[in-house]
Amino acid sequence: MITPDQIRASRAALGWSAAHLATESGLSLRTIQSAETNNELMIRKSSLLAIKAALEAAGIEFIGSPGDGPGIRLHAKPSK
Repeated sequence: MITPDQIRASRAALGWSAAHLATESGLSLRTIQSAETNNELMIRKSSLLAIKAALEAAGIEFIGSPGDGPGIRLHAKPSK
């Protein structure tokens, strides 16, 4: 699963605010904030999957694993 650091790094790479990520993922701003502060009691797996899907659709690739060098790569979105 993705880490709070990966979520924040992804937003920074895309130039997105937390509010923009909330809109793109269909979640509340509070959910995004909880995911970014590692408040595991407040975030569901389905919410993390929605965040991950929104960021991947924007060109983010998640690399590594939570216990082994998690990070991101930014890929150009294919032109339409």
